[in-house]
This record gives sequence, C-alpha cells and structure tokens, in this order.
Amino acid sequence: MTQPALQIFSPNAHSTRQLGQQLGQLLQPRDVVCLVGGLGAGKTTFAAGVGQGWGSTSRLTSPTYTLVHEHHRSADFQTLYHMDAYRLETPDALESVGFGDIWEGNGPILIEWPERLGEMLPNEYLWIEIEAESELDENQRTLRFWSQGERAGQLLAEFEASRK
Repeated sequence: MTQPALQIFSPNAHSTRQLGQQLGQLLQPRDVVCLVGGLGAGKTTFAAGVGQGWGSTSRLTSPTYTLVHEHHRSADFQTLYHMDAYRLETPDALESVGFGDIWEGNGPILIEWPERLGEMLPNEYLWIEIEAESELDENQRTLRFWSQGERAGQLLAEFEASRK
C-alpha cells in the first residue's frame, strides 16, 4: 500500500473514540469507511466514536455475530450501517446480509475487516488502518488514512481540516 495521506497518533482509547466522533460528524449517505486492524486494535472503539459523532440514538458495538448492525438518528431518520466481515466465509455471502440494500440505503457504511470483502468492496471508500503502537501501553494507537475516490478524498480533507 502507498504512504498514508494522514497519520495520527492516539495516546488512549478516549482519544481514539474522539477521532471517530470527529469523522462521524462529517459522514454523508453512502460514505464508506473501512476499518482495518488486528483483533483488539481499536476498530470498534473508533466505530463507537463515529456513531456518537454521527448522532446515533444507540451505542455502536461490534456486530461480529450478526455481521451488520443498523443505527438510526432521529434528526433525519438516516441509518448508519456497521458491518463486521470477520466471520464472513466468502464475499458472495454478503448477499445473504443484504449488502446490495445497504449500499443503496440512506446512510453511511462502516466496515470492519473490509479486506474480506474482496471485489465486493465499493469503488470509493476511506481506508483507516488502526495499529497498536506499543506493548508498554496497550491503549496507544496509530491511525493511518487512505482515500479511494473523489468523495473519500473530500471526506479525508474535511476530517483533516476539522482537526486544526
């Protein structure tokens, strides 16, 4: 993969969640955010912040066993789709969870373990790699951001500007 467009150090889970909140405030319908990292990297912590910043009426938790959670906000009745592809056996199995309907839905999409989607991954997305930074402090993370497509590039630019 190429050099990340943006790299951020997060000293703790609270900071990781705050970064998610900042991004969540910027999300628009059909924005796709891919969260990559090993087990326990902080993907769900970041996603919980995204949900909070977006305005979800429910707390985001890992959808590992159900593959997809739908979260709503009362302001405009949009839906935030939170997908976890970790247990997905094949990319074709996405049809069984209604991925086509999700893609045509009225809200943004968060995808944990997006690399398991293969060619089913949409053409435009914001790719965020979350990595544990230090064995000395299990809460430190490095977040690396890449964008694919025009809207994802705009979203990344807005996110970077919101941090200044």
